[in-house]
Amino acid sequence: MNLTATLSLLDRQLADPATGWSMGSFGAIAEFRHDPGEPAQTGPLMRVTARGGVQLSLPPELHPVACETLSPRAGLWGQALMLCLPTELSAMSRRAGLTELGPDRAALRPQDRDAVLFDMGLAQPQVDFCIRTADPALLKTLRAAVGQSLMTPGNPAMAAILAAHPHRIALTRLGRVEVFQKIGGPDTGGVSPAGPHTHVLPQLLRAGRTHSANQAIPAGLVPCAGLYPASPFTTGEGREKPYDPEAARAWAWLYERFGPADLVLLKAELTQHLRAGVSPDVLILPDGREQRRALRVGLRQAARDAELDEALVRAWALAHDGGVEAIEDTPERLGH
Repeated sequence: MNLTATLSLLDRQLADPATGWSMGSFGAIAEFRHDPGEPAQTGPLMRVTARGGVQLSLPPELHPVACETLSPRAGLWGQALMLCLPTELSAMSRRAGLTELGPDRAALRPQDRDAVLFDMGLAQPQVDFCIRTADPALLKTLRAAVGQSLMTPGNPAMAAILAAHPHRIALTRLGRVEVFQKIGGPDTGGVSPAGPHTHVLPQLLRAGRTHSANQAIPAGLVPCAGLYPASPFTTGEGREKPYDPEAARAWAWLYERFGPADLVLLKAELTQHLRAGVSPDVLILPDGREQRRALRVGLRQAARDAELDEALVRAWALAHDGGVEAIEDTPERLGH
């Protein structure tokens, strides 16, 4: 798919309230989602509501990669279209201490463009994770902590941030996500607000990774943004819903076009075996972790296909989807 067609696809996804968006790294991420009928400011590759916004800026080097992951819930899977850049084009500032950047003249809303942007200094490869405020008391506290690590135990700046709930801004080479809602914590009942929200998780940041090991991102690419199309069986907030075959077909279309070629081929061969009535014992289990995951996800998807023999699919699942595979810690897994 050429860049023009990809941009058109992403613009359609921006208009779909079932699609979620993110920018960040493994451990620091900003997410955007809007509700059906929610008032929004729109523009080319942009959507802004009273709770947050996203704006994309996509270069010719854009490389979308469709990723599927195993859900810890039996029979389910996760799906995302990660928007990647070559490693050398993805790099951001990697500031290691709180840094004042000045007024945020590129803010999505005009009323926010005089507020002051601070890089939190998380030193992440592909994102400058920032906060933005015009609050005099918070500005004074932040300016006194410039150059320091916010992760230092007892740093008063971090406590002030958690109490004041400034806007959070994730900046990457593909654009920005802005979150205006409160930070998930004591003031929100210990959970993240519905819709736009952020996660900064020191235990994941310490891993020093650009993305989860459960995402099959080709070597040499770094995910700088992600979109999460409608799931066939859960809402955007993760609640179960009746199975939606149309959402499953829409995702299958995306995966066939943007999934890693070897994994797309593996799943196609699995489908051919199932349609031909082939016994599961003919398959030698793939050696690679990503290949085994793709096989297991394919079997979970096949179980939803009414055209396939249910008993045969069950036999394949018992043979090849019965093991326990490590599921990376994510904000959702950690209960945030």
